[in-house]
Amino acid sequence: QVQLVESGGGLVQAGGSLRLSCAASGRTFSTYAGGWFRQAPGKEHEFVATITASGGHTYYPDSVKGRFTISRDNVKNTMYLQMNTLKAEDTAVYYCYVYRGGLKYWGQGTQVTVSS
Repeated sequence: QVQLVESGGGLVQAGGSLRLSCAASGRTFSTYAGGWFRQAPGKEHEFVATITASGGHTYYPDSVKGRFTISRDNVKNTMYLQMNTLKAEDTAVYYCYVYRGGLKYWGQGTQVTVSS
């Protein structure tokens, strides 16, 4: 089992930046692909980034492409989401997750609020 803890959320003005971190427990973090999704009030989950287990490949939806960057450090068992040029519509609770085969784990989330 993998336990994930997000941090780095907060209040930022539009156009600003935040870096989210996701600390993972266990020795198998490097064997899981991972990513981030978000949920705004009254909306469904929205995927925002994914990364392969090695970190060699990443993918983003058009809504964040060019503004968000996902990365990971498998030595530190940590995944990151660098968010630049933030917009009011990026306001949401952000969750990190990891998956491998039929297994999927996610954290408790961290709030990101962007003021316009």
